[in-house]
Amino acid sequence: MLSGLEKQPNDPNLLVGFDKADDAGVYRLRDDLAMVQTLDFFTPIVDDPFDYGRIAALNSINDVWAMGGTPVTAMAITCFPKKGVDFSILKEIMRGGLSVLTENKVALVGGHSVDNEQIMFGYSVTGLIDPNHIATNSGAKPGDVIILTKPIGTGVISTGIKRAQASSEVIAESIATMMTPGKYAAEAIQKFDVKAATDVTGFALLGHAWEMACASNVTIEIDSARVPLINGALELAAAGLMTGADKTNREYVGRDVEIADDLDQNLVKLLFDPQTAGGLLLAIKEEKADDLLIDLRRHYPHAEVIGRAKGRDAKAIVIT
Repeated sequence: MLSGLEKQPNDPNLLVGFDKADDAGVYRLRDDLAMVQTLDFFTPIVDDPFDYGRIAALNSINDVWAMGGTPVTAMAITCFPKKGVDFSILKEIMRGGLSVLTENKVALVGGHSVDNEQIMFGYSVTGLIDPNHIATNSGAKPGDVIILTKPIGTGVISTGIKRAQASSEVIAESIATMMTPGKYAAEAIQKFDVKAATDVTGFALLGHAWEMACASNVTIEIDSARVPLINGALELAAAGLMTGADKTNREYVGRDVEIADDLDQNLVKLLFDPQTAGGLLLAIKEEKADDLLIDLRRHYPHAEVIGRAKGRDAKAIVIT
């Protein structure tokens, strides 16, 4: 969306801008301190307004954690109709979001609301980080191991919820996945000095892996059999319960992805499935990968090595 704008005059304190499609911007305040800024909001993806608020809050905060930062303050962004929907629903949405902010010691400092027929909710979040220890899209190196912290499938399950075709067990697992905060991964990023990370959200696993590959000038090879899936997601994909972003995410990566001919096409759908409050994609040196994975699995039991970064060839992403 910002790609058509003219580049601003160089500001040496702008350490991470929008040019590499990173999760958040980073602006240096002093040699040992920088500010992380991000914004995200979306339409309801679950029926319960309290859960919707909680998920929206975590989805917004995750962008700061994906950089290895610490979220500090948040401002609410609310689109809600003045007529036709009980305001008690908005109260529950905001109560759910506030519960997550409070739990993660993020101060709510204000917000803005507009009258809008379509409900949308989220936050602008500001965090802090050491400017010498920032994880970005551009930090992956040839030989790095690629780790995904959470299973995928929240998009198709959201569609299944809207069409009343997702079971209560599948819905519960999807919500639990989204509600697992990225703060533990942020702690691991700092502990293991991870240089490359991004969270997997609207552009799906392949879209965000592609962004990392392009920004880092590497090819990322993904072993599809090792990608963790939320139980029931594959069956919902096979039933055709895709989001509208399936098509746009395929267009986003375009021809810069190579997918094995014998791959299950329903699994391919999940690789393009947009995620909400998804896991982090991390790239780390092979000699550190086992220890990092052990650390991550204390909080993310489905964390898995899903591939490897190699020298750039004709494709940015190769799926086998």
